[in-house]
Amino acid sequence: MEKLQYISQGQTRQEQELNIRTALDNGIQWVQVRWKNASEKELTELCTVSKQLCSEYRAVCIINDHVQIAKEIDADGVHLGLNDVSIETARTVLGAHKIIGGTANTVSDVIQRIEEQCDYIGLGPLRFTSTKEKLSPILGFEGYQHMINSLKEKSITIPRIFAIGGVVLEDIELLQQIGIYGVAVSGQITNRPAAISEFKKAMI
Repeated sequence: MEKLQYISQGQTRQEQELNIRTALDNGIQWVQVRWKNASEKELTELCTVSKQLCSEYRAVCIINDHVQIAKEIDADGVHLGLNDVSIETARTVLGAHKIIGGTANTVSDVIQRIEEQCDYIGLGPLRFTSTKEKLSPILGFEGYQHMINSLKEKSITIPRIFAIGGVVLEDIELLQQIGIYGVAVSGQITNRPAAISEFKKAMI
């Protein structure tokens, strides 16, 4: 599984599409299509184009929240928040071979996600980020360390955890030392697509 995820950004379909295309041009191999304030029609159109683009670049295409759209366009999977459709329902709709990721903010969330057998966990936010409207309590590095320690104490195998929320290049080394698998990045890549190769180099 890729260690670097790009979460798409943009206020319009054109902006979103341009940002996704630019990220792919710069070597991103995993795109999560996320556009919270779109109409269903516009979102479906964006997801359809994104899936085609990702297929051309041999990249993974994940849809945020919308299981039905993911099924319709045959995306590689979905990413679900804690208040979205359950992992179990998504699995029933999409089938066993699709990727299903889940958001978490606390140790109990992480354990819930492990029990639900999602393929990876987006854990955050690391720090404040303006790209998310309803921000969960900020974890900081201490929060991530606490999560990993808690799982180890309970003898739970550490799942694939992606740090999310205001992640910058300088964070990678410490996050990896803590035991975090990868990172999901939005603003840093949208604003400077060349950062993709730097993130990739930083992640062993």
